[in-house]
Amino acid sequence: MLDEKGNFFIIDAVLAVILLLCVFLVFNSAISIPDSSYSGEIRESKNAQDIMEILSGKVDYDDGTFIREISEILEENKNSKESINEVSKLSKDKFKSFNLVNYRFSETNVLNDKVLSGSGDYSGAEDVSSATRSYGDYYYTLSTW
Repeated sequence: MLDEKGNFFIIDAVLAVILLLCVFLVFNSAISIPDSSYSGEIRESKNAQDIMEILSGKVDYDDGTFIREISEILEENKNSKESINEVSKLSKDKFKSFNLVNYRFSETNVLNDKVLSGSGDYSGAEDVSSATRSYGDYYYTLSTW
């Protein structure tokens, strides 16, 4: 008789442990479900940051960066209108290759917030993400929305 009661308690304990594990797994999976409201903010923020990283990064040590190239054009020509127009054309071509629809690329220090390239209505933009990089005295800001 004692063996039968002991078997009943062991089976009862094993079932209780299995039930607790099931409850724990269900609870854990409910907690780990991602909240979709944050994914849009992260994606937009990474977009401006990622593009500026591409513009300011080197492929290898022999290559120059896009930020360096346009800074040298501006500096060598003493920020003339011709050099600003040349940099604007290069910037438009570069951002066109990224398929950006709504963006604004400007130099915020030497040229006093001069917009070098842009597309879309910045005044009515919502959820603007921006990234800034510098080269020498030039500070470039990219805003996307």
